[in-house]
Amino acid sequence: MSPSPPLARKWSSQRAFVLAAIGVAVGLGNIWRFPFITGENGGSAFVLVYFGFVVIIGLPLIMAELAIGRAGGASAITSMQKLVHAGGFSPFWLIIGWAAIVIPLIALTYYSVVSGWALGYIFKAASGAFSGIDVQGSTALFGALQSSFWQLALWHSLNIALIVFIIARGLHNGLELAVKIMMPLLFIALLALCAYALITGDARAAIRFLFTPDFSRLSFQGVMLALGQAFFSLAIGVGALITYGAYMSKDVHIPAAARTIVIADTGVAILAGLTIFPLVFAYGLEIGEGPGLIFISLPIAFGQMPGGAIFATAFFALLFGAAFTSSIAMLEPVVAWLEDRGHSRPKMTVLVGAAAWAVGLLMVASFNSLKDFHPLAFFKPFADFNLFRVADYLVTNIMLPFNALLIALFASWVMSKKTIAEQLGFKHPRGFSLWQFSVRYLVPLAIGFIVYTLVFGG
Repeated sequence: MSPSPPLARKWSSQRAFVLAAIGVAVGLGNIWRFPFITGENGGSAFVLVYFGFVVIIGLPLIMAELAIGRAGGASAITSMQKLVHAGGFSPFWLIIGWAAIVIPLIALTYYSVVSGWALGYIFKAASGAFSGIDVQGSTALFGALQSSFWQLALWHSLNIALIVFIIARGLHNGLELAVKIMMPLLFIALLALCAYALITGDARAAIRFLFTPDFSRLSFQGVMLALGQAFFSLAIGVGALITYGAYMSKDVHIPAAARTIVIADTGVAILAGLTIFPLVFAYGLEIGEGPGLIFISLPIAFGQMPGGAIFATAFFALLFGAAFTSSIAMLEPVVAWLEDRGHSRPKMTVLVGAAAWAVGLLMVASFNSLKDFHPLAFFKPFADFNLFRVADYLVTNIMLPFNALLIALFASWVMSKKTIAEQLGFKHPRGFSLWQFSVRYLVPLAIGFIVYTLVFGG
């Protein structure tokens, strides 16, 4: 089938766009990953370095993605085709468009599994499963969830079904309506949970840990993890912001919108830390617990605190909600492209959703029936990686940095200065010069460090 003219999909308001874009960024990276990485890397010093990378590297890249999307005005692939054709650029740059639909789709297959953990824990918390639980009990509870293919498959299936339902309803009646309802609720819930945690937990220790820098506790590896977290948390390189940027009206000021996204994303991460660390310190939990901090350590605190069942239920509902707003952004890019080609949105949503669900079942199985299957056993650095870890590593450490690098190079070196400057709309020439310097030079350097440290273990 030959491509049809791109459809005129536009956000109904600037508020709708901003909420949706924040929903892309705010997800598991803020509430699950940020606290445990902060705990492993010394607290406040890590937070300050992370915030610096967000401002210097993350903010300019978000502007670049939004500018490319709005300049193209269609799905990621169609946008890149238009820009490449209009500018007479090499077809090589079409990789950005393809990566912008392939990366989020692959990510959805395993991201949905972790979302399923949060969804399952909502019901465990509500049932009082954490009451009086100890380390062994909490470890066994999480282990039982992971070892059960059918439990994980149930939550994964429900998550995918909800995503398909939202995306199939279209931009205004589905995606936009969902973020207009969910994002304000997420912020209200997080503020309430944070206030409760600060009141009932050890607020002083948590605030000291998060806001009193001790750079002696931060290693070079920790600095690189802060840089990687900035990319991961802001969903840089995923490509969803290119698609969302295409739906943006011309009167939206991209630098202001990008600043709002960054402030909201960083604010959620800090609030998550202020929600989790008071409980960690109050109940003697290990701050460097790692990925198990949320699903193993926190249930112990929930089981001991007053009103723990209610707090735990609300917390995991918050975690799932944050993951869900990011998940719908992972399915939208490929559906938008198929819709641009003249296909029915509902049918394509079901078809692509079914494919993501099926591959996701393999990710589910990697924790139980396929846990001993190591697809890269022949390659020593990844010999013990299961399917889930292979997919996560491929997306996080290779595909995201690579696509982010291409986006930076295309926006700052390939697109005409006039085109990109018109899209960004800086009120002062110095603003554009700073953006251009960051995206041209600092971003490639930062990505080089990420690849070196995470791929080669520097």
